[in-house]
Amino acid sequence: MQLFFTDTRKVWKVGAVAGLEHAELARLFERRVLPRGTPVLLDEAMRPIEPLSTWFRSMALDRMDAKTMKSYAYTLLMLLRFLMARGLDLLSVTETDIKEFRQWRLEQAEETVEEVSFDRDSAAIGTFYQFLMDNGYITHRPWRSVGKSASLGSGISRDLRVRHMELDQYLFHRDVGFGGLTPDAALDATFAGWCPHRNRATCELALMTGMRIQEWSTLLLPELGLEAGRRPPTADVDLAVCAKYKRPRTVYVPRDAMELLDPYLLIERPEIVARAQRTLRRRHRDLFVVQRLEADGTKVRGVLEGRTVVRSIKHLAPDLRRITVMETGDGLDPLAVFIGWGGLMLTLSGWDRVRWRAWGRMQKWASHSAAPVLPRQCWLYHDLRHTFALRLLIFLTREALNDIEAQELPMATLLDHMVGNPLLTVQRRLGHAQPSTTYRYIRYLKDPMREVDDAFREWTAVGGASYITIARHLMNLEECADAPQG
Repeated sequence: MQLFFTDTRKVWKVGAVAGLEHAELARLFERRVLPRGTPVLLDEAMRPIEPLSTWFRSMALDRMDAKTMKSYAYTLLMLLRFLMARGLDLLSVTETDIKEFRQWRLEQAEETVEEVSFDRDSAAIGTFYQFLMDNGYITHRPWRSVGKSASLGSGISRDLRVRHMELDQYLFHRDVGFGGLTPDAALDATFAGWCPHRNRATCELALMTGMRIQEWSTLLLPELGLEAGRRPPTADVDLAVCAKYKRPRTVYVPRDAMELLDPYLLIERPEIVARAQRTLRRRHRDLFVVQRLEADGTKVRGVLEGRTVVRSIKHLAPDLRRITVMETGDGLDPLAVFIGWGGLMLTLSGWDRVRWRAWGRMQKWASHSAAPVLPRQCWLYHDLRHTFALRLLIFLTREALNDIEAQELPMATLLDHMVGNPLLTVQRRLGHAQPSTTYRYIRYLKDPMREVDDAFREWTAVGGASYITIARHLMNLEECADAPQG
């Protein structure tokens, strides 16, 4: 069995297809719509394996995210191979077989997984068997429902992992790790990286907007109002396809984040674009070449796969954004804000390499007197989003307290305001579907580790107490415990 993922653009890139004329192939693609990233599972004779391939196409036509489809496809391929090794198939499986597969994944496979990973597998398996029931392949699921749930998952609710930065940690992260400076803000002569202005700008943008990496890394110039050499002081970005679960929301980009883009846009980006012209011209046929912007910069008109098309910018998928360029008098200019040396948008793996190189620099300077405390594990881009959420929540809560104090409102109104407005504002900014997700940030409004430090400062030698004082204190506690109770 072999698993493939569709991409019509790669077909045109390869060129002639044996047995099919170019026009006939074009008509075939127009007649049989197959979204990019659709999984296709083939047997040894290159025939589609059913009912999996039908399910894959159904998911694609329902506009499921390509990344999710890929994950689901590999899970079902793994389950199918597990069953075939036991002389079974997907339609004859029993509850015991599913439980054995789970046991194998958790404890016996060459590379085992944790419960949280199998919960994702269980979502794929559950979706597949629901499809089989809906389309008459089977009459019931192979496993029994537990209570009101038909899921195979563990049912364990996992806490949100919130790791955020203090100001000194963020500046060290942005300027030393990503920006190539020393901890005392001097130029580092040993810095061997590139695009420090771009990397610093991405940190500032991620922090000041709370956007996820798949949101800020796929931004196009018109979305920030960056047209014809102009830069507005602030911007409002309408997220849609690139947002998580494609849930639309508007993101405000403040002045500081926009200003930090200037060194990158004026110095680094023009150099990258100029160097990439030969590569871009060579790939011209594979690109979405935009001829002009329309509808006040919200739509693009250009040539894609040999056809002139008009597309809404906010509905451009990330893979299409990556190959979108503008035809100018000086050549091809990528529409992506953040680009790499090839002239195209960086991939997520590319940004991951940038992050690890920055972490290496932070570790190199960790012993400097001006360096803050670093976490045990490498910072994530998502930690900037958590920092945005907590700082905004703290600020709004303080503002609410000040308003209540100034107006001398009763405590009930104070609680209503704290639980309602600040949290709902942060929820809207972050794009959370449910307020319960945002509520999880409340426990981090005060650092619990600092509270522990404060509570036991007088008990420790570091805090000023001698070992004799600590010993006497403990002895007094023991004497109190041994004393008769009156």
